[in-house]
Amino acid sequence: MFFPFSKANPLFGLDIGSSAIKVVQLKEKKTGYYLEKFGIKTLAPEMIVDGTVMDASSVGGIIKELLAEQKIKLKDVAISISGHSVIVKKISLPAMTEDELEESIKWEAEQYIPFDINDVNIDFHILGTVEGQDGQPQMNVLLVAAKKDKLNEYISLVADAGLTPRVVDVDAFAIENMYGVNYGVRESEVVALVNIGASVMNINILKNTMSSFTRDISIGGNRYTETIQKELNLSYQDAEQAKRLENPEGVNPEALSAVMNAVNTEVAGEVTRSVDYFKTASAQENIDKVVLCGGAARSRGLVTLLGERLGVPVELANPFNQIDIDKKTFSVEEVQELAPQAAVGVGLAIRKMGDR
Repeated sequence: MFFPFSKANPLFGLDIGSSAIKVVQLKEKKTGYYLEKFGIKTLAPEMIVDGTVMDASSVGGIIKELLAEQKIKLKDVAISISGHSVIVKKISLPAMTEDELEESIKWEAEQYIPFDINDVNIDFHILGTVEGQDGQPQMNVLLVAAKKDKLNEYISLVADAGLTPRVVDVDAFAIENMYGVNYGVRESEVVALVNIGASVMNINILKNTMSSFTRDISIGGNRYTETIQKELNLSYQDAEQAKRLENPEGVNPEALSAVMNAVNTEVAGEVTRSVDYFKTASAQENIDKVVLCGGAARSRGLVTLLGERLGVPVELANPFNQIDIDKKTFSVEEVQELAPQAAVGVGLAIRKMGDR
């Protein structure tokens, strides 16, 4: 949604996560989209920690391997960032033209950004105009600021892999794009989109078809692995396997279930607090549903627990719900198994140069 660099050729989505690299290439046709390329390659622990690239050479090598495996020829790419280096805020300003806002946004944003204003890149999206309390027109603006060092880190990473970053998005908005294409957004519907990655959980609440609240929280699939390691005295590899399997060999199922439930409760608590804050801030009484995606979205018992805590339907997103999959090219079963991890990549692959 933000930080387009220039208009050029078609692009593909590259989701650089803390535990895996995902690529998605779509082709648009009159009836929608179809899937051209899709692949995932796992990263070793400590290559990327909490969104910070610790081993750029190895990560860049894995990106190149994945592109070669998927035979991706495109060089123009959309990437995204999230976490504490990104600030998203909905603000109200006196009504002005977009050109006027372009000139003044840096000074308007300074009071909302907890970083030196010279250390961030800023973008905005005008949500609409309303009447202020003083009767004067006010406009609601979605303000996005990203630290330049984080942007430059990811831009350099993909450039070293031989790619040209044309769009830098925010994970929460990529998820919004994915949801809009696959499910549509009804004006009367309030939906909480929750993307649970390895180290960060993105929450984006849509109201009246627009993003009304976003929050990034430092919790994700790694919390399950770390807690299983600690509580059950397992290696990292065994903890990862235990997290994914229903009945891993050599692991007490009751003890594993207790650990999974404890982390589920922590994750559900963060989502609940975010939803409660949204309700208080917006005077909105109800969330209609919660849609989960991300690698940790399938954690055993999480969907049920979230539904019980929030009292609304909770479902797993299918990023390919309205995207054609050629059965001759892809194993549909494998694509559906990996689908929760593809949500950000699909949202990025939908992007076009010059979008705002």
